Amino acid sequence: MEEKEQLLEQMRKAVIEFEEERVKELANKWVELGYDANEAIFEGLAAGMEVVGELFAKNEYFVPEVLMCADALYAGLDILRPHIKAEDKTETKGVVVIGTVEGDVHDIGKNLVKLMFEVAGFEVHDLGKDVPLEKFVEEQLRTDADLVCLSAMMTTTMPGMKKVIEMIRERNPNVKIMIGGAPVSEKTVEMYGADATGKDAASALEEAIKMVSSLREMKRKKEI
Repeated sequence: MEEKEQLLEQMRKAVIEFEEERVKELANKWVELGYDANEAIFEGLAAGMEVVGELFAKNEYFVPEVLMCADALYAGLDILRPHIKAEDKTETKGVVVIGTVEGDVHDIGKNLVKLMFEVAGFEVHDLGKDVPLEKFVEEQLRTDADLVCLSAMMTTTMPGMKKVIEMIRERNPNVKIMIGGAPVSEKTVEMYGADATGKDAASALEEAIKMVSSLREMKRKKEI
């Protein structure tokens, strides 16, 4: 049991210190020892990313460091995912469509939020950046997504979010819509008819990480 805890701690540390090769080595060792892949994803990789989120919020880490940590996390995910038990694979937490609206090519914040949704076990359909507005509606209908996440980093592209929200609400009023990006505020949520936001890139990342934390907590309680 001690070896297992050591491996998880080393995995967390390797994510925080963006040591991609070390994460791969630890993930492979975890698989070889026959431990539960889901545990490594949540208690190792995701737990490390929680700390990264805290460092980012305190301005101790910046976007380049967070992206390198994300690369390390993805490297571990690639190794562990094929070993998730069949019963866990069927428990998708929900379906998310995410993208940066038309005219906007900024996607760092969007990519970080996407990463945390994936770690949390959501099925994510990433439309990328500069996405035609109708594409969000089409993809939501095609995938029957529970949540649509719209990102905009420029005030000039923000009105596109309002149009997408109106189009989606017309077709499917039950879909949850989250909007994010530097110019987005709680007032924007109210004005545009969205359901939620993070007030800036850091808080959007924090919200995504909190979501992962609460899922880990729920999982832990179920196991008790």
